[in-house]
Parts: sequence; structure tokens; C-alpha cells
Amino acid sequence: MADRKATLQIDGQSIELPVLTGTAGYDVIDVRTLGKHGYFTFDPGFLATGSCESKITYIDGDKGVLLHRGYPIDQLATQADYLEVCYMLLHGEAPTAEEYSKFKQTITKHTMVHQGLHNFFNGFRRDAHPMAMLCAVTGALSSFYHDDLDIHDPETRLRSAYRLIAKMPTIAAMAYKYSIGQPFVYPRNDLNYAENFLNMMFSVPAEEYIISPTIARAMDRIFTLHADHEQNASTSTVRLAGSSGANPYACIAAGVASLWGPAHGGANEACLKMLAEIGSVANIPKYIDKAKDKNDPFRLMGFGHRVYKNFDPRATVMRDSAHEVLKELNIKDPLLDVAMELERIALEDPYFVEKKLYPNVDFYSGIILKAIGIPTNMFTVIFALSRTVGWTSHWNEMMGEENQKIGRPRQLYTGETQRDFVAIKK
Repeated sequence: MADRKATLQIDGQSIELPVLTGTAGYDVIDVRTLGKHGYFTFDPGFLATGSCESKITYIDGDKGVLLHRGYPIDQLATQADYLEVCYMLLHGEAPTAEEYSKFKQTITKHTMVHQGLHNFFNGFRRDAHPMAMLCAVTGALSSFYHDDLDIHDPETRLRSAYRLIAKMPTIAAMAYKYSIGQPFVYPRNDLNYAENFLNMMFSVPAEEYIISPTIARAMDRIFTLHADHEQNASTSTVRLAGSSGANPYACIAAGVASLWGPAHGGANEACLKMLAEIGSVANIPKYIDKAKDKNDPFRLMGFGHRVYKNFDPRATVMRDSAHEVLKELNIKDPLLDVAMELERIALEDPYFVEKKLYPNVDFYSGIILKAIGIPTNMFTVIFALSRTVGWTSHWNEMMGEENQKIGRPRQLYTGETQRDFVAIKK
């Protein structure tokens, strides 16, 4: 609510701006009326601009706090499963046992995709990046539900959200299977969300695939810990696309495209590439020195976080899962040895402790995904699969607002002023 005013003094002109206060976090100066006074704010990257009002996720990076609908992320990751978190993000409250059972059944029955969607994959090259396939096929889903796209109807919006949450694992697994030349595996209604995804990824017609409870639990935690992260680049992209009235499948495809960038969803893939560059435990001291050298371009990926200045609250839970998976699989992989030694150094070395360069969620999720056999080009796909519930929750929240306006950022123009055009013949 606006109960205070901020006064802006410009060239003798006094402009009063409302100060809005939320339930947590910084107060916000409402600058919407600045335009009529002849001014806009300038904030490249929107680093100090609140683009919307939301009740879904709250982050306090200085204190290492991440809340979904008020619930701490560590409690959700250890006491709930991914579909419980999905329900809570979409509906605002944790489900009762009856609500959870009904929601889980609905998602399970929506996991199959239209047979015609299989044909889309045949148009891709075998070496196409899985994110390219995911982006294209997600957008194409709207062509199968064109008669059920009333974005102003709350029930229709929820159906679209349910379809996307249910079908993303199927489409993601299809992209992987197509890239390695194996037949698509249909979803199974007797498996839970994480188990079903693992089965579609790794089972083959020739033999039975045994699903490890430890790996399924780790996969579920990866989904949960990536479910939403407030107004990040891809979520803001979904909101901006949705503000034009675009259908939900197009909006989520836009989110997938934004997530694809290495500065956003490619962080855990970049972490694995860094481990490959280091190569062996013997090379770690050299690379630690390079990381400490301000004049060296080498940077340790998967350490520290742009938002969290103290610690990443997701990393602690992910660390436990990483060690559980490595213990169960007992894998002898030099890159995983490098990762574990880097973790030890980062938690003990005064330089890393002082600068708070702790292993983050991308570091541990990358280790888990590599350990269970998922190739690095699928890492961002799994991130997109996980984040779909966050995207749809924000899209649904935005579309439910009254007087919702299309996004229209302003600019600081530094180009040519008006001049006359000379015809090419002259």
C-alpha cells in the first residue's frame, strides 16, 4: 500500500511519487506518472526496477532466503515432492491429501502427447540441440489445443498449466531419445513424476529399466529446487510475452528460449565444461591460482551466485543428494573427483570463504545429472522442465489481474535526430 511519498527535485520542479510497501523486501517507488512530467527512469537489465506485483516467490539474496508462497525452499525440498510444490505455486496453498491425490491423478493422465506431435521430431536433424527441439515443440502444442485457449477463463488457464507441467517431461525425453536414435518411450501411469521421466529417458524395449529410489529422489529435488526463482530473465520473458495476449504455449516457448542462454539456464552445463577443462585433481591448484588472479579470464563456474550474497539455500539440500547419488552409484569418474576436491577447497580455503564463493545449486545439480548419465546438452532441458510450473504460475497470476497492460519498456535514445533522406539516384 502507498502510505508515503518520495519527492523528486528536477530543475526546480518537484514531483511526488508514491512509495509502495509489500509484505517483505524493499519498498518500491512508483514511477508510473513520471512520463507525463517528461521523464523516464533508466535501468538497463531492470536491476532496480519492480516490473510487477506478485505473491508467488520471495528472495532475500543477502540473507540466503528463498520462499515459495511463504514456505522455505529447504522445507519443501525435504518434506514435499515436486507435484506438491507445483500445486502450491499454482494455487497459493499447500494441498490437502485429497487435493494432492486429485492433482497428481490429473497430471498423470495428461502426460501423453498427441501422436501427431511425434511427427514434429522427424523434421529435426539428428544433431539438433535438445533445447531447439523443446522450444519448437512447446510452441507447437498450441496447434493441438487451439479450441481451448481462452486466456481470460481461469479454468482454461489452469488446464493449460496442467497440460504443460504434465507433458514437458515427455517432450524432454523425446528430444533426448531422438538425438541418440532410440525409440520414444511412452509415459507410465504407475510411476511418479520423477520416476516416469527417468523411465522415458533411459528405458529401452529390449530390457527392463530398474529405477533407483535414490536417483528418483535426487531427480525430484532437482525439479523442486528449480521450480521458480522470482522475476528472472525467463520468467520476465514469459510475463512480457503473455502481456500481449499470446497463448500459454507460445509464452512458455519464449521462456524456454530465454532460459537457453548460457548466462541463465546453461550454468550447470558451463560448470561441467569447466570441470572438463581442469581435467584432473592434479591440475586443481593451477586453476585455483588462475581463479584468484584478477587479470586471468578464467572463472570458477558453479561457485557463488548473482542473487545470493551469503549462501544459496538450495545448495545445501542439493549437496546432500549429490553425495547420496555418488555413494550409491560408486562411479569412478575423474571429473567427479575434480568436483569433490573443488567442493572441499571452496568450503575451507580462506579466499573462497571470505568472498563467499560457495558451491551453488548449479554445481551440485550438474554433478548429479552427469553421475546418472544425462548428457550436458540435456541439462538446460531439465531446467526448463522444472521451471515450467514457475512460468505458468506467473503467467496465470498476471492474466488474472484486472487492467493488465501490455509490456512496453522505454529507452534512452542516442541515435541520429531528424534529417532529410536523399534518394539513391541522387
